[in-house]
Amino acid sequence: MGELHLEIIIDRLRREFKVEASYGQPQVAYREKPSKSVSHNERLKKQPGGRGMFAEVEFELAPGEPGTGYVFENSTVGGSVPKEFVASVKKGMNNALASGPLGGFPVVDIDVKLVDGSHHPVDSSGMAFEICGSVGIKAALKRAKPQLLEPKMKLEVTVPTEYLGDVIGDLNSRRGEVQGMDARGEVQIVRAQAPLASMFGYATSLRSATQGRASYTMEFSHYAPVPSAIALEVLADRGNETT
Repeated sequence: MGELHLEIIIDRLRREFKVEASYGQPQVAYREKPSKSVSHNERLKKQPGGRGMFAEVEFELAPGEPGTGYVFENSTVGGSVPKEFVASVKKGMNNALASGPLGGFPVVDIDVKLVDGSHHPVDSSGMAFEICGSVGIKAALKRAKPQLLEPKMKLEVTVPTEYLGDVIGDLNSRRGEVQGMDARGEVQIVRAQAPLASMFGYATSLRSATQGRASYTMEFSHYAPVPSAIALEVLADRGNETT
């Protein structure tokens, strides 16, 4: 839904239903991704009394191809990690990837290869290997120089030619990248990409700049690294929200 739809809904909540709604700027779905490959060994050994917990995993972590999410590969040999516990390692890592080390955003596009490990005939269990995998992947991610990713949107703006310069200037100020233009009669079709974080309020801005004569469509394109200065601002705001 567009921003105008949200404003109408909030107005109706107040007028018709007497509900005082609190609202703010929409949240951007940032992601995190490792930027370098690392190898890691994690060992879990607890003996609280009675049956203990033991698990050891050795794995390689690497940045994955864009859009691949989480890819797990078991390359162990000789039963160093029994097959029934490999799934537990994978599950523990997957659960840990829901919250990355930078700002607690989900981790995406990551390849994990389980290469070795060890177990105990009595103290090893699925839970022990799940915990070991979770703790291990969190530690490895901190060393893998994680980077912040933001959603990039694909835009198509239909604008009368006389307002073309104003529209392009506004897109540039929003970190937009114009990728092409086509003329259709007296209007120009501008194709561009821009980060979602910079596009809030765009509908109002476009109407104002073109006297309501321009229109646009926007859809998700891909995730891309956030410039370092802006990433620092996002993470600072994230820290303020969680304290």
